[in-house]
Amino acid sequence: MKKAALIFTLFLSLILAPLCVSAQIEPRPRDRNAWMKEMQQFKNDFISRKLDLTDEQKSKFLPLYNQMDEEVRGIQEETRNLEKQTVDKGDKATELEYEKAAEALYELKGRENVIEMKYFDQFKSILTPKQLFKLKESERDFTRELMNQRRRHHKK
Repeated sequence: MKKAALIFTLFLSLILAPLCVSAQIEPRPRDRNAWMKEMQQFKNDFISRKLDLTDEQKSKFLPLYNQMDEEVRGIQEETRNLEKQTVDKGDKATELEYEKAAEALYELKGRENVIEMKYFDQFKSILTPKQLFKLKESERDFTRELMNQRRRHHKK
């Protein structure tokens, strides 16, 4: 009888243990693309509100702005990948690899500026001079807002 109870208890614990563990595990992180899309929408709404864009301006400006943002993110990712490859090699990285990675890091801002200036001319035909001036400030405010939200979220 005691043996049957012991086997039953052991059996039950084997079945219930994984359920208890899975209940404690955080849900998987959301899909990165979905998260990026959500962030882009949040940024679009934030900037539209800060610049007080009309519906017509939104319909013309936001697709261009998102395209510019995508190009900038592309070169940032490219640079991060080169940096990561060099770091991952550690002592096995050659002097040339270090030099190329360093050069890419230093050139990044310049490459970002080239892209932004390409779009600046297009933005001029959509935004007022004041809105165009406030765009950079709005981007900084957006980044600051994200940092503040993250800080508040992690205090909990």
